[in-house]
Parts: sequence; structure tokens; C-alpha cells
Amino acid sequence: FSAEQEAQALRKAMKGLGTDEDAIIESLTKLNISQRQQVLITYKSTIGRDLIDDLKSELSGNFERVIIAMMTPTTMYDVHELRRALKGAGTDEGCLIEILASRTNAEIQRINENYKLRYGSTLEDDIVSDTSSMFRRVLVSLATGNRDEGTFVDEALAQQDAQCLYEAGEKKWGTDEVQFMSILCTRNRCHLLRVFDVYRVIANKDITDSIKSEMSGDLEDALLAVVKCMRNKPAYFAERLYKSMKGLGTDDSTLIRVMVSRSEVDMLYIRREFLATYGKSLHSFIKGDCSGDYRKVLLRLCGG
Repeated sequence: FSAEQEAQALRKAMKGLGTDEDAIIESLTKLNISQRQQVLITYKSTIGRDLIDDLKSELSGNFERVIIAMMTPTTMYDVHELRRALKGAGTDEGCLIEILASRTNAEIQRINENYKLRYGSTLEDDIVSDTSSMFRRVLVSLATGNRDEGTFVDEALAQQDAQCLYEAGEKKWGTDEVQFMSILCTRNRCHLLRVFDVYRVIANKDITDSIKSEMSGDLEDALLAVVKCMRNKPAYFAERLYKSMKGLGTDDSTLIRVMVSRSEVDMLYIRREFLATYGKSLHSFIKGDCSGDYRKVLLRLCGG
């Protein structure tokens, strides 16, 4: 890998009349995120221009959005997306839930620090001013990045948590959402998996079915996302991708965000879950749903 060679290749692809989109795709998709950052710096030092500015002036539409996303450092990309979800036209609840439910404590701490530096307000303040009621409380809880990340399962506590969830939902008239939030948003993954098993025995139904029958709207989506991420994160992202493309129209924001943010994390597992769940490969789904350079770059991120 030579950052200088890549920088020159990108400049060549954009110089003069017309843009060589294939060369840009070729160059950027074979690099990983840290190499792309090196290219950014080298481009500026050897060519004396800003690579992001050049890309923005040469590209457009969803193709531009994917390329710029790929050039953005991981944490900053999450920060931009959260800000867009909160401050854009209307709130993109799906984006808030997806990022906050799926990132690790360390990732969330970095997001919080960078968000404050970049925008001058805290992520929590912006969540509070833009969302309401119990949904707001779940997001604030997740945004503290304070989940227990150990692996210890306290069997007595697991029994107690499961009973507690049962009594807060299925067993009583009305739902005590705070109980759901405090257990689902703070306990470690191994412990929660045990809680879900015990819950199934006590309630005679799966925790996801209870959440669906007891909650609605954004709160339901948020708690379901937490449960799905605990059980099988790649399957959660496979579902996000499937829903972004199925039916009429494409939810490009979600499609781009998941493809870019997971491409170096767990894309292989996501592809496997996608095929197992929906009977079609992610590759074929993208192929049928997108077109042009946008499709080309997504297929390269997908691989296989």
C-alpha cells in the first residue's frame, strides 16, 4: 500500500474533463478505513488540495454519499449520522436506535467526546431536546455507554430479572417500561441471554413477543433492537439491510450507513445471516435494488 500512489491515482481520476468513477471505486474499496485516512493526508500534502472537497465536486447523489462515508473516520461517521438523525428534517429514530443499541461502551464514549467537540452540545442534550417520554429515556440510557461488559451470569439475579420483566409486562395491566429499560440497557450480554431463556419458561413466550404486545412505536423498536443486538448482532444488521431495500423505494440512509459502518466489522456474518433468513444473498438484493456507480460501490463493500 502506497498512500502517495493512491492519492495520485485519485487525482488523475478527477482531473480534467469527466470523472473516472471506476478508478475511484477501485482505489477506495481496496483500502481499509485507516489506509483511506492516510490517503486523505497524503493527498493534501502532495497535491495541495482537499480530497473530500474534490470528491464532493466531482460526484453526486447516493454514490457521493457512500464515498464520503467511506472517507470519514469510523467514530466521526457515527457522530455525523447521529447529528443528522437529530437535527435534520424530522427525527430519524431508526438511525438513533441502530447506532446506540449496537455500539460498544468504548465506541459510545468516543462518540460522546467527538460529538461534543464537533457540535458544542452533548449528544444527550440533543437527544433530550429532540425526543420524548420513555423512548427518550431509553436513548439517554444507551448513550451513557454504561452497560456491564463482563461475562458473569448471576443465576439468582437472572431468575429475578426474568420474573421482574414478566411482572412489569405480561402479568400486569399496563406496562412498567422502566423495568424493561433498566434491565435491558444495563446488564451484560451473557446475563441477558440467560434472562431471555428463563423468561420464555416463566411467560411461555419469547421476550420479543412480549415487547411487541406490550409496547408500540419507537420504544418498541428501541427495546427490540437491544434484544436483537444482544442475541445476534449480524442478524440485526441483516434485518436492517433487508428492510432498507424491500418493498417500494429504498431507505438509502440506512443502506449506506450499515454497508459502510459494518464493512470491516462483521460483513461476512451479516451476509451469512441475510442468506439464511431471507433465502437470497445480500449481493443479489443490492444488485436488484440499486443501479449505476452506487450499486458498484455497494457490491464492492458487500464482497462475495
